[in-house]
Amino acid sequence: FSMTSPASILDFLHTIGRLKTTKRTGWVRQAVQDPESVADHMYRMSVISFLAPQGLDRDRCIRMALVHDMAESVVGDITPFCGISIEEKFNQEKRAMEDLRTLLSGTSAGQTMMDLWCEYEAGTTPEAQFVKEIDKFEMVLQAFEYEK
Repeated sequence: FSMTSPASILDFLHTIGRLKTTKRTGWVRQAVQDPESVADHMYRMSVISFLAPQGLDRDRCIRMALVHDMAESVVGDITPFCGISIEEKFNQEKRAMEDLRTLLSGTSAGQTMMDLWCEYEAGTTPEAQFVKEIDKFEMVLQAFEYEK
């Protein structure tokens, strides 16, 4: 844990722990009974990333899936129906990721998480494009399961 204080690490863990109880906004809007949490979604995306095709950095995909929605622990699950512009959503989430990085400032983990989040948001690497695709795929899979 390097130079980061235990209190700061606990603050980080408590903050991201909110993802376990933050319900996915789209499912709440659709009145799904017992909708999945953001953490549920991120977990299955991470498992799906294990299936990354050859030629992609599988571990990078797994780590990116784990951090891609981490900012939602601070700003909530913002969807297009929330009345917030794409730019404002990005700005809010970027500030949240910067705050999370600050909590881990004495470690390389905080910067790694920030870098992975930025890579995902930019969507320019093959790994980011794959993780963006499985983000959509996981949502479709979840919708199919709710339909059953």
